[in-house]
Amino acid sequence: MRMGLIGTGRIGAFHAATLRDVPGVEQIVVADAVPDRARQLADELGLRAADGVEALLASGVDGVVIAAATSAHAELIHRALDAEVPVFCEKPVALDVPGTREVVARAEASPVPVQIGFQRRFDAGYRAAREAVRSGELGWIHTLRAVTADATPPPAAYIPTSGGLFRDCGIHDFDVLRWLTGREVVSVFAAGANRGESFFGEAGDVDTCAALLRFDDGTLATASATRYNGAGHDVRLEVCGSAGARIVGLDDRAPLPTAEAHVSWRRDDPYADFMQRFRDAYVAELTCFAEVARGRGQSPCGPAEALEALYVAEACELSRAENRPVELAEVRVTDRA
Repeated sequence: MRMGLIGTGRIGAFHAATLRDVPGVEQIVVADAVPDRARQLADELGLRAADGVEALLASGVDGVVIAAATSAHAELIHRALDAEVPVFCEKPVALDVPGTREVVARAEASPVPVQIGFQRRFDAGYRAAREAVRSGELGWIHTLRAVTADATPPPAAYIPTSGGLFRDCGIHDFDVLRWLTGREVVSVFAAGANRGESFFGEAGDVDTCAALLRFDDGTLATASATRYNGAGHDVRLEVCGSAGARIVGLDDRAPLPTAEAHVSWRRDDPYADFMQRFRDAYVAELTCFAEVARGRGQSPCGPAEALEALYVAEACELSRAENRPVELAEVRVTDRA
């Protein structure tokens, strides 16, 4: 099959390389708002560069992967749906809730599928933890503790368009907590702090955040994130139940230097970034999309799922800004008003 890719920055280049490992993908066509960047990547990886997005969508591709700037996601999804080309798009779907809802409505009316990139759903550890929860092996779940910690912050220019730490990083935890438990968040209480570079505060963002989530069955979860984790890139989840527990991400590259004497499990260098941590998950995710684009399966994570995670992120931002608990119903009502 022929796969298109729009956006050839860091994550786009990573996806282009990953697509070469996807069974059945015989040709990859790339495009970018900066044509020279697309041509350079095509030359480096032996791909084909299209002369813009329209040319790519009209070239007969069987599916398209959108890895462009966040601000372009919604428009590019709409354009792909106009061309009736199956779509994979990195999160977020859009910059805000109204834009996301427009994509949800459009995708539901489209004859072609849309898959949103929440790669943790394809990570072996998260999948094993989900199975343990859904099978009842852990009993009833009382606490979940999610961590997303970048080793180093992104460039300053990225922050003003990122959507903020809850929407950019925390949203992965919000999605995977819903997916893993099968429950909905009903309320949040969140806080943020800035102790790093000034450009976070100047953009109205924070470099560290934490949130307490309450689910509809009474389960509690904490989700914390930071842009400054000197020990390495750390993504983990603790799932604690009445009959057992699981810890996702506790492998021999977890950046968890212990303070206990004579105790160690790390045998390799810690993860440097999300691309190292989730390499296998990205391959599995794009392999799944190739099957979806062929018509051999349903999208495992459509825009409506992404909207639900976004609601949690929006509630966290409101809670942080106003220093109070926020009910998810409040965000939903505001969105419909």
